[in-house]
Amino acid sequence: MDTLLIVLLLAPWFLGAALSTAIRPYRRWVGGVIVGGGLVSVGAASALWLTALTRPAIGAGALAIFRVDALSALVAFCVSVVATLAMVFAPQPASMDRDDRRPARVFRTYGGLFAFAMLAAVTVNNIALMWVAIEATTITSALLVPLHRSRASVEASWKYLLIGSVGIALAFAGTVLAYFAFVAVTADRGHAVDWALLASVAPGLNAGVMRLAFVFLLVGYGTKAGLAPMHTWLPDAHSEAPAPLSAMMSGVLLAVAQYAILRWKTVVDSTAGGAAFTETTLLALGLLSIAIGALSLVRQQSYKRLLAYSSIEHSGLICIGLTFGPAGVLASLLHLLNHAIAKSMSFLLSGRILARYGTTDVLGVRGLARTMPVTGPLFAAGALALMGLPPFGLFVSEFLLFRAGFMSGHIWETTLALVLAGIGFIAIAAHVIPMVTGAAPEHVTCGEGGRWAVVPLLLCAVALVVLGLAMPWPVGALLDHIVEAITV
Repeated sequence: MDTLLIVLLLAPWFLGAALSTAIRPYRRWVGGVIVGGGLVSVGAASALWLTALTRPAIGAGALAIFRVDALSALVAFCVSVVATLAMVFAPQPASMDRDDRRPARVFRTYGGLFAFAMLAAVTVNNIALMWVAIEATTITSALLVPLHRSRASVEASWKYLLIGSVGIALAFAGTVLAYFAFVAVTADRGHAVDWALLASVAPGLNAGVMRLAFVFLLVGYGTKAGLAPMHTWLPDAHSEAPAPLSAMMSGVLLAVAQYAILRWKTVVDSTAGGAAFTETTLLALGLLSIAIGALSLVRQQSYKRLLAYSSIEHSGLICIGLTFGPAGVLASLLHLLNHAIAKSMSFLLSGRILARYGTTDVLGVRGLARTMPVTGPLFAAGALALMGLPPFGLFVSEFLLFRAGFMSGHIWETTLALVLAGIGFIAIAAHVIPMVTGAAPEHVTCGEGGRWAVVPLLLCAVALVVLGLAMPWPVGALLDHIVEAITV
């Protein structure tokens, strides 16, 4: 267990960042080493996934600083996969010029630390250290938003940093409130910040204090999750960031924040107050997020902002699913997995489109299927998946989510979410179909270029189809373990 966690956290990401910093001048082989380490991290995450199927929770070290259960294993796997994909598509120096090498070195340094912070957040058995790790994700990713400096990217970085810092400060206030609620009922102050102990004494905690703490925590971590009305940083940051960073932020940073919300929801639901309060607040913010995300899709002129607002919509769907009982929780977690794959694939493809067309304007991109015969159809497949069409996995997770909503008695809320999702469906189709099928601009050359680079993204599309046609046993078993452990 100790070895798996070391391999998952340190070997590919923390040490990879150190390697990028230490090797001067930067060499192209450094990127290959980090990608190889990322594959090792994916292997370690897969091993933790399989281990979580047979053990309720895995502690590491004498003081159990780390603790991995089924939920941790799911999110850690998503982070490892998406971070590795991002490193594959990270900037590469075209020459040995110092300015040309800077983006490659900076991205692999801070991108590695970003991945390390996300993995630490979902594996640490300590509410304070989880807060520190999520705060670290803000710092490391904000430094990468203006990788290719422009006025818009610097402004987006500062906006993200300021709003994210305010949000994480509110999460800190909620963490402190929960800590004092804990020490009021136990003398074990030394371990009062451990998840395992906090969960075990949750029924004896003051329900009023914990509800107040949850409001701070939901607003704080909800800011990182892109939930409305705290979402305003997300479209700017995602659209201005380099494509590999956008893939990490939208694909898994939102999932890490959702992980923190779900952890705290489980604790608060176990108090004397029950689950009604957390479900009401999550349902309200979730519906607001779906509404803002879906309606904003209608008027977008940038395909990267289109993907960003889609993330807000899907984050809202995950949120409302958590209020629909055990079946809804399972659907939300499956949706989290599907969204991580589909959104990271789509953002990475958007980077290839930007490199060919030189614009993020939807109207400036036409004829993708002819000019980029692999990237174009894959981008269309990613859009179809995000629209929730079969045979992709998001169709299954959305179907299960809406069914759980109707079966749990949330008739009008589910109907509203379904209508709003339909608006998002039409908006994405209206923007993406002309991009793929229209007449290509005269200045754009035809031919894929670097076809081997899209092989990992083709595998992502295959994974989405597999998840849309069947529920592989490891996935279904892990989701069942999570639902059994966190539902009260």
